[in-house]
Amino acid sequence: MEYKKAHLGKARFAVDLGDGSERGEYVDQDYILHKLGRPHRAISLMYCYYPFDKEWPGRISEVMKDADVSFQWDYPYDDYFTYGGGIGGDKNADVFAQMRDIRRHGQDVNLTLTIDPNCTDEQLIAIAKDLKPFGRMFLRINHEATGNWFSFTKRASYKEIGDFFVHFTDIIHEYAPNVKTVMCIGGIEDLNETRMVMEDEFKATVPAADVWSVDKYMALHWGWPYDVALKGGNSFARYSVRDTYEKTKASYERFRFLNGGIGKPMTMAEFNADGDVTDPYDQAAMVKEFCDILVSENADWFSGFTFYQFRDRGRLGLEIEDPNNQNVGIEQPLMKTYREIIHSPDFESPITTGEAVSAPVKMRWGGAEDADGIIIPLTFEKNPSFCELTFKDDSNLMIRINGKWFYKSPKAKVIDLMSAFFEKPLDGRTVLDIAIFAPPASGENDPAQGDGWDTDYYYTLTELPTLRVEYEPVVGRKE
Repeated sequence: MEYKKAHLGKARFAVDLGDGSERGEYVDQDYILHKLGRPHRAISLMYCYYPFDKEWPGRISEVMKDADVSFQWDYPYDDYFTYGGGIGGDKNADVFAQMRDIRRHGQDVNLTLTIDPNCTDEQLIAIAKDLKPFGRMFLRINHEATGNWFSFTKRASYKEIGDFFVHFTDIIHEYAPNVKTVMCIGGIEDLNETRMVMEDEFKATVPAADVWSVDKYMALHWGWPYDVALKGGNSFARYSVRDTYEKTKASYERFRFLNGGIGKPMTMAEFNADGDVTDPYDQAAMVKEFCDILVSENADWFSGFTFYQFRDRGRLGLEIEDPNNQNVGIEQPLMKTYREIIHSPDFESPITTGEAVSAPVKMRWGGAEDADGIIIPLTFEKNPSFCELTFKDDSNLMIRINGKWFYKSPKAKVIDLMSAFFEKPLDGRTVLDIAIFAPPASGENDPAQGDGWDTDYYYTLTELPTLRVEYEPVVGRKE
């Protein structure tokens, strides 16, 4: 077989996915990959850090399970999973296990952290050092900061919260320069206004952040789970898709103005329409309509969105969590729509082909938008009956064929590629490429690799895989 160099690049519109929050548990990346057929640019995790509270480090809804609470954010601190790192932290805590799972599956980490703005520099530096081994990741600090529901807004003034973001960003840039910080504020919430919400308090965050973002739900039931969204109620709202787009664009334009006319990556760090309000069918239609606007209007100012979320106890997920078993998801109509969106050319990372290579091949993993691997060009005579790759080494690989991605763990030796042909069977003789990339098997970059270890991970594939393709059953039909 012939082998060539391959480069994994940046999508026109990046797609990230929320996985776990106050509304749902973490779902492992093997399951998500099989359901959606491709990795995401990044997976978003939700954690909190309030080390001075007497209830810490327990998850607050579990520590105070008998408390009289009538709103999701009425606890002393935010009901996210608790960040297990920092000073005296445990590197085997859930947050690190999940980040490793994400990265070994060829995705970047997008960590949301609500944090006490009274934390000391020593505590912030410890967090920065925790994150350094995880490559080109994103850190969203105290999101939706112009709101009033999160605990950090009750512990400092809005000006102090803005200043804290700038200060924490400076620490991240010094101790973990591979990590990009994400600012998430209200932006423009009224199209008749030219200034963003709390502009004086938060304008310093705009030049400080590496990435700008707003959270925009085209419909949301914020009273969940303490009431039911019924006609005539006041704990939910629905907005037009067009207005959501225009407010996001206006926010970017204002951020750019406040940054001296220079743009930065602009994202929607949380994006969806709540099925509690819309019903499951309109939910899918609204998400599709928004993505169609991005493409039709050539929104080159927009870098991507984080879909919130994969599995949800309410109706904000591609799946609803089975109330009888949190490990089971009930697929919603949105799943099919979302799958079609993320497999379209505007939302997929392009793979380009280079010169011929032979083993051993040194592969580079810079991240989900920048990696070097190999391509195996193949001619299929017709749709196969068997198609599999066999490996003799303990490589950790992401493999793409016929538009579908597969994961090979270090312990796996044979990867059956046939599911790539179930929904897209070949119609006669077809030329396809098998693309292979090597994210870190441990989920962390290796300091022993020397300069640049925190942004690039290298793996040498010493022996190339063998391919088995068969076009007929092993034993044919008997009449």
